[in-house]
Amino acid sequence: MALERIQKVMAEQGLCSRRAAEQIILEGRVKINGHPARLGDKMDVNRDTMMIDGERIRLVKKQEYHYLMLHKPRGFVTTTSDERGRKTVMDLLADYPVRVFPVGRLDKDSEGLLLLTNDGAFANLMMHPSHGVSKLYRVTVHPRAEESQVVALSKGVTLDDGTTTQPAVVNVVVDEPGRTVLEMTIKEGKNRQIRRMCEAVGLEVVRLRRSAMGAVKLGMLQPGQYRELTKSEVAALRAAAQKGKARARTQASQEAAARRAARAEGTRKASAGRRRLAKSE
Repeated sequence: MALERIQKVMAEQGLCSRRAAEQIILEGRVKINGHPARLGDKMDVNRDTMMIDGERIRLVKKQEYHYLMLHKPRGFVTTTSDERGRKTVMDLLADYPVRVFPVGRLDKDSEGLLLLTNDGAFANLMMHPSHGVSKLYRVTVHPRAEESQVVALSKGVTLDDGTTTQPAVVNVVVDEPGRTVLEMTIKEGKNRQIRRMCEAVGLEVVRLRRSAMGAVKLGMLQPGQYRELTKSEVAALRAAAQKGKARARTQASQEAAARRAARAEGTRKASAGRRRLAKSE
């Protein structure tokens, strides 16, 4: 946890205003870890102790957030626990000292990049369907994909529940008799979406790996291994989600404006029709 100026901590803890805190410190009434505090000194709320006028102050601890990337192997379910006793991704983080939870999911037979965190707001930002953080998958399908099937996947297909997927970026990486390897980038997060998209055009997914999410790439991380995200990676994911959120808000506003304009036009035409009818009478 980052160190913070003592007067800021006092103000955030609701002890007094920041200006009053500065005066109290100058008067020598504050001690941190038993030592007199000076204006400009810093402290860690989660570790240090504070006394004011000889009285120990109970400080509200700040939660430290953690952001991880796991290379999920096949055969593990994406859940914190499983009533059927199957292996979960949490088994791979048994040595991590902080309890985290998965952000979204990869199905049991899929592999690749999976985010985990203890930051609920961050998780919601990543998973919200309208925020559109891009996800890159490497997909091996049987039989060989025809050009028409690749085009259909890129334009959007109707799934088994009747919903239609948004356009995707689809590139052919390997094209061989009996199989095709595709790279597919989507911005949605429907359940088993890639597999269902391929099924909708007559293709069977035999291997699926998520290679990237936004600007964060799996890289050389080996199956079963994990690492903490860097601050710049977390910031990039937040920025991508916020951009998608703003884009969705703008689109919704434009659609609402178009509906209002259509209603107004309908009202205008109806009024004009009534006037013409009145004149004809």
